[in-house]
Amino acid sequence: MTVTSSQTTQDDLERLKQLREAFDTMRAEIARVVIGQDTVIEELLMAIFARGHCILVGVPGLAKTLLVSTLSRVLSLTYKRIQFTPDLMPADITGTEVIQEDPITRERKFVFLRGPIFANMILADEINRTPPKTQAALLEAMQEHRVTVGGHPYPMAEPFFVLATQNPIEQEGTYPLPEAQLDRFMFMIVVTYPSPEEEVAIMKATTGGQQVELKPVLSGEDILKLQDIVRRIPVGEHVFRYAVALARATRPTEPEALDIVRECVSWGAGPRASQYLILGAKARAALYGRPYVTTADVASVALPVLRHRIVTNFNAEAEGISADTIVQKLLERTPRPTDPDK
Repeated sequence: MTVTSSQTTQDDLERLKQLREAFDTMRAEIARVVIGQDTVIEELLMAIFARGHCILVGVPGLAKTLLVSTLSRVLSLTYKRIQFTPDLMPADITGTEVIQEDPITRERKFVFLRGPIFANMILADEINRTPPKTQAALLEAMQEHRVTVGGHPYPMAEPFFVLATQNPIEQEGTYPLPEAQLDRFMFMIVVTYPSPEEEVAIMKATTGGQQVELKPVLSGEDILKLQDIVRRIPVGEHVFRYAVALARATRPTEPEALDIVRECVSWGAGPRASQYLILGAKARAALYGRPYVTTADVASVALPVLRHRIVTNFNAEAEGISADTIVQKLLERTPRPTDPDK
């Protein structure tokens, strides 16, 4: 089996074991506040350890905001929530320069006042409620991990993540994110309704007076070290080929495209999708303490990676075919290589 040139060391293996134990502890701590949503929690953690950003889509009241704030406490990270509104300006996010006078010298100079973007974990709440100019203020921070104000670059605190939320049912007076900006998000995570048992547990947990004290599991420094280890996990050539095959199968102009893709898709996923399929698979392997990646890891992250990178057309809308349906068809029909025995 051919693998990438990066190799995991014995020290890395020990850290992967620690990450596996920390993963179980983090899930247990978060479950004390957030009932259910196990898949959502796992996908959020995968994105964090792969240095990616997420957009969470779900109706109001599904604890999206609570989940992100709880996650920041468990990871011992600084956290800021930005409520996106139609009158929000870019400077309200990034910060602005103001003139201040030195009390001793009386000299006036520009001083940069940092905005809420300068935190480890940013919750961009209802990101589609603000105009494109303000949405674009996030782009440089998400991609370059810095903002430029008055010609001066200001680096973000590391680690740095943007977790955005979006309401799928109320689209009046909203500004849909452009495809180029959606592509910056590693995962689009769909937050669904809880089961009846989970909903009963939610009522019991939230209608009393008990306060939950969470225990920090990892620090920012720990996360940075584990992010480096995730990047060094080797990947077999057959896993790379499978990830590329999935991404290319979403493009209606490719010869390997399925009939459903040719009929229902206007634009498919670009090369960033292939990169995130591999990074997501690496992060999933790391969370489960494995120093190698399988095609099953790639398949497990295909939905959150691809669903927002497939642009469906009128035929799909008329037939009630969603991007998720198309990805499921691709997973069923794209040949998956057999992973060698470990």
